[in-house]
Amino acid sequence: MKTKTIALVISFMCMVTISKSQPVETVPHVDLKKYAGKWYEIASFPQWFQKGCNCTTAEYTISNKGYVIVENRCNRDSVNGKASYIKGKAFVEKNSGNAKLKVQFFWPFKGKYWIIDLADDYSHAVVSDPARKYLWILCRKPKMDSALYQQIILRLKEKGYDLSKLQITNQI
Repeated sequence: MKTKTIALVISFMCMVTISKSQPVETVPHVDLKKYAGKWYEIASFPQWFQKGCNCTTAEYTISNKGYVIVENRCNRDSVNGKASYIKGKAFVEKNSGNAKLKVQFFWPFKGKYWIIDLADDYSHAVVSDPARKYLWILCRKPKMDSALYQQIILRLKEKGYDLSKLQITNQI
């Protein structure tokens, strides 16, 4: 019995190690016209630049110059708190099927924005980066169906994400 338990623990540890070492994969293709529009942050890995944010949204607009305009908004410290806003640009990485972007809010710095999960109808998306430091679960509505959320969580676990850092975003 003890040998079986040890074998199970070792097998589980190997599976976790393998899944964490898997490279982050994006979706094969993103139609940026369908992706454009307003997204509500459902949950995320907390980042210093989002400290105190509630009711977080991101809006994407296709520019006529070939990049995506990114407008992020939130209310600081409460759902009725002071509005916070930042505008940036996102540039598609070549040969990525539009699933890998580089987002720039301050020149010359660009962050990797990889779309790793996307609904066929563009109703929800999951965004990360190759190092799994960032994670955002996005939806077209301020609330996401709990069964759908749990399905996304299971897929993220299978992809090796440490979800102990994941926090639900306070939306109205």
